[in-house]
Amino acid sequence: MLRFLGKRTGYGLLVMLGVITVVFFLFNILPGDPARMMLGQRADISSVEAIRTELGLDRPVHVRFLNYVNDLSPVSFHRHDNSESFFYLDKEKYNAATLVKLGGVSMVAKTPYMGRSYQSNRPVTEVLAVAFPNTLLLAFVSISFAMFLGVLLGIFSAIKNNSFVSKIILVFSVSGMSLPSFFAAIIIAWLFAFVLGDLTGLNMTGSLWEVDDFGRGEYMQWKNLILPALTLGIRPLAIVAELTRNSLLHVLSQDYIRTAKAKGLSFYRVITRHALKNAMNPVITAISGWFASLMAGAVFVEYVFDWKGIGVVIVDSLETYDFPLIMGAVLIISVMLVFINILVDIIYGLLDPRIRLQ
Repeated sequence: MLRFLGKRTGYGLLVMLGVITVVFFLFNILPGDPARMMLGQRADISSVEAIRTELGLDRPVHVRFLNYVNDLSPVSFHRHDNSESFFYLDKEKYNAATLVKLGGVSMVAKTPYMGRSYQSNRPVTEVLAVAFPNTLLLAFVSISFAMFLGVLLGIFSAIKNNSFVSKIILVFSVSGMSLPSFFAAIIIAWLFAFVLGDLTGLNMTGSLWEVDDFGRGEYMQWKNLILPALTLGIRPLAIVAELTRNSLLHVLSQDYIRTAKAKGLSFYRVITRHALKNAMNPVITAISGWFASLMAGAVFVEYVFDWKGIGVVIVDSLETYDFPLIMGAVLIISVMLVFINILVDIIYGLLDPRIRLQ
């Protein structure tokens, strides 16, 4: 099991290195001068050059890339003087605990450093630390809703195959899979918060934390989570329901299921003990993939409902060309995707020991 886990972790690290490389070079070949973006178009030449030197933009691109990777790594190597352009230990950027020191170079442990926002000059990790929990909560509630209801609908549709209710569920699945999230967000916000707003009491826009104008200060508004979570959960719910139905129908046609029925096992035990466990592998794959996709796909939904998550940060950063924030948001989403895939591989290995031999 440890060898299996090590291989999957190694693959994940290679994927992350590839993502970091693509993200860095993509945003470093785009037009625009970050120094002028920070200072404004009326900035003088000396100020622009000073900012470029502070950001390291005057250095060759390969040096900036190596420093970027070194800054992102939780264990990194640094020089203690600034005579060399590689890996200077800037104590103002992050707090680092020295592990090993050899001459003028130290191996240190630190939190990953993603740079500073061009617009607010705040550390990217600080901005994302506020937005990421909101996106994570929204994605978790959405996929939980989709998983629970989708599996139930899929099981019922498979058991009652070719019935009228099964056909209704099939139509719902096809419709849900073809409905774009940004369009669904507008329709759901209009219907449940505007047309039926007096009955539902829901708001068209709003985030988890709100500020009261009558002295209550900042407080949590959980009802603002309902409509974004419903919108994000529609497509994965439809896919999970259809996958569960098809997979369960396939398993129920296998010989060992007929053998279990011939032994006199009740229909409930056949479904729960034999069929459902073997039918869940493709469903787990879909759920894991959709959870990671929801982290990225929440951009439009968050923007429509003004949910203060990574999606709003990405849109605002794109409007202001705040590249460090965009790069940091993409990397956070990528890390979540890799972590979820590794977690799913571990679950697969526990459900089916044959997978650990691959």
